[in-house]
Amino acid sequence: MKPLFLNPPTFEDFDGGAGARYQASREVTSFWYPTWLCFPAGMIEGSRVVDAPVQKFDLEQCLAIAKDFDMVVMYTSTPTLQIDIETARRIKEIKPDIVTVLTGPHVSVLPDESLQAGKGIIDIVCRGEFDYSTKELCEGREWNRVDGISFEKDGKIVHTPDRPPITDLDALPFVAPIYKRDLPISEYVIPHFKNPYVSIYSSRGCPSRCIYCLWPQTFSGRTMRVRSPQNVYEEIKWIVDNIPEMRELSFDDDTFTADRKNARDIAGLIKPLGISWTINARANTDYDTLKVLREAGLRHVVVGYESGNDQILKNIKKGVTTAQAVQFTKDCRKLGLSIHGAFIMGLPGETRETIHQTIEFAKQLDLNSIQASLASPYPGTEFFDLCKREGWISSDSFLDASGHQKCVINYPNLSNTEIFNSVEEFYNKFYFRPKYIARSIGRMLIDGDERRKLLKEGKQYLQYMRKRKDSCTDCK
Repeated sequence: MKPLFLNPPTFEDFDGGAGARYQASREVTSFWYPTWLCFPAGMIEGSRVVDAPVQKFDLEQCLAIAKDFDMVVMYTSTPTLQIDIETARRIKEIKPDIVTVLTGPHVSVLPDESLQAGKGIIDIVCRGEFDYSTKELCEGREWNRVDGISFEKDGKIVHTPDRPPITDLDALPFVAPIYKRDLPISEYVIPHFKNPYVSIYSSRGCPSRCIYCLWPQTFSGRTMRVRSPQNVYEEIKWIVDNIPEMRELSFDDDTFTADRKNARDIAGLIKPLGISWTINARANTDYDTLKVLREAGLRHVVVGYESGNDQILKNIKKGVTTAQAVQFTKDCRKLGLSIHGAFIMGLPGETRETIHQTIEFAKQLDLNSIQASLASPYPGTEFFDLCKREGWISSDSFLDASGHQKCVINYPNLSNTEIFNSVEEFYNKFYFRPKYIARSIGRMLIDGDERRKLLKEGKQYLQYMRKRKDSCTDCK
C-alpha cells in the first residue's frame, strides 16, 4: 500500500503535530517538523508527508491529496482527536477502501476509547512508536501479525502484542531527505531559532521522572536510546550539503544532555562543520559539558525551568532545584549561550504566592526569551492520575473554540481563572520590563532583520493575547 503521512489541518497556528510539544495555538507563530511521521515515510516507497498547518492546506486540499493513496496515517493528540476523526471520515467518504490509521500518545494510552470514538471511521490505531508497524502494514502483512496495533474485528477490539521501543536507532532512515522532498523548509519557524532551521533527533526517550511530561510516559519511554555519534554526524553532513539555506540545526531530543558523553561525542564530530545549533537541556547540566558543546557551535538552549518554587519542583519530580537552575543560567551566560526558558503555570502546589515567585524568578534569571504554558494533565501521565484522584479537573476540553489553551484545573485555593490569567501577567511582567525593552530596542537599532522580526512577533503576540482573552469564556 502507498501511504500518506498526514499532520491534519486544525486551528490557525496550531503547534500540536508530530514532533511538537505544545498542543495548542501559539502566541507567536512556531512550527516544529513532523519528525515522527518522516521516519516511516523514509522506509516506504511511494509515501508522502503532508504537514497541513505549515503548508496551509485546508481540508479540501488534503482530501484531494489523500484520494491518491491507499493508507492515511495521521498523528493525533488529546485536544484534536475529534477533529482528526472528522478528517478521517471525510477521507473515507471520497475513498471508502482507504485504510485510516491514528498514531500518537493519546491513542497509545487509550486505544479502545479512540477506536470507539472513531467507530466505522478509524481502522487502526498504533500504540507507541509506529515506524515499523506502518511499514509492515504497507507491505501487506496481516493485521493480527503486526505488533503494536489495535483494530476492530467481528465487533471486538483486537490488541496485538506491544511492540518494544526501537533500540537500533541507526537502522532508521534519515528524516532530513524527507523534509527536503515533501516539506517547505523555509516555513518552519521558531522565534528564538535562526531561521530557516532544520531539526533532528539524536535519541529517543528521556530518563527523567517529571510527572507532567507527555512523551516519555506515553510514547517514547523513560529509557533513553541514542543514535551513534557517527550516524548523527552523517545526517547533519547530508543536511549541510543538501539544504544550504539552513541557518541553524535543532536537536529536538527530549533532553539532549541526558547522556552527556554521547552529547560531547556528537559535538566533537560536528565541530568542523562550523554550524550553529540548539538543544533541549536540563537546568542541571554541568559547566564542562556546556563548554564542550559551546566550542562545537552550540548557540542556544531551550530549558524547562517550570517553576521558581522548590516545593513545586519536588511535587512534579523535576529533579532540579532553583539553586541549580540559577547556577546553570550563570554558566550559560558566562559561555555566551542564549536561553529560552519554559515555565508552566498551575502545577500541583501552585498558589497566588508561587505564581508571583515564579514570575520574579524568571525576571531574576533575565533569560533571552520565555514561554509560559498552562498545566495540562494529559491522559497517560502521572499528573493526569493525580488530578483525577484529587478531583482537580474541571473540563475534558483542553482548547477553546479557537485552539488556545484552556485551564482545566481548579485547585481548592486557586481557580482556573486565576491560573489562566497568570500566563498573560507573566508575559507582561517579563517582556515589558524597562531592561528587556531597552535591550530589544538596542538590537533593533543595529540590525534591520532583528527589527523586522521583533516587530512582527510583537504584533502577533498582541493579536494572540486579544483573541485568547476574547475566546476563552470558560476561563473568565
